[in-house]
Amino acid sequence: MVDWITADGLTDYDDAVAWMETRAADVRAGTANEAIWLVEHPPLYTAGTSADVADLTDPDRFPVYTSKRGGQYTYHGPGQRVAYVILDVEKRGKDIRKFVHDLERWIILALDQFNVEGEVREGRVGVWVERDDKPLTITGAKAEDKIAALGIRIRKWVSFHGLSINVEPDLSHFDGIVPCGISEHGVTSLVDLGLPVTMGDVDVALKKTFGEVFEAKQSHSL
Repeated sequence: MVDWITADGLTDYDDAVAWMETRAADVRAGTANEAIWLVEHPPLYTAGTSADVADLTDPDRFPVYTSKRGGQYTYHGPGQRVAYVILDVEKRGKDIRKFVHDLERWIILALDQFNVEGEVREGRVGVWVERDDKPLTITGAKAEDKIAALGIRIRKWVSFHGLSINVEPDLSHFDGIVPCGISEHGVTSLVDLGLPVTMGDVDVALKKTFGEVFEAKQSHSL
């Protein structure tokens, strides 16, 4: 069983990490269900294990947290749905590469609920959308913007941290970092794409598509 938990208001980042670590330990001990925790954070930057300090271009803009998740610098803030995934990767095949692929597929299926075609790119973390409304790149290809990010940590084959989908954040807040170390592409959101999507709509899409990827029974939301 997977518990779906939605936090009210804005969740402090340190509190979120402490909760995830406790829940992951409880899942491994068999004393708690797996969980998907849906939160929003106040504006902040996090530095993953591969972060390059040169990519923190405005270090005084928002609080910066060192994170043990994989990846580089990312932004979290109001209007962005963060889904923390506390799942048993051992019983899902002990294949981390497949697990990351499954998270990407879950994001893509959720975006498809809004007729948004999310795509992954070799060598680029996250989920991307092509922009027909922007000029072609210098190579003649369509411009691409990032709409979702992901970064996980595995401890004793239980995952924590997770993914984020830009619903309606202030996109200028991404200017203080080079998101995930990628400077040649932009960042977008569902609302920026012209879709009147709410956080609740995204939550429904995530819940609806989760079972298509992970094939797990869902408990009642908490």
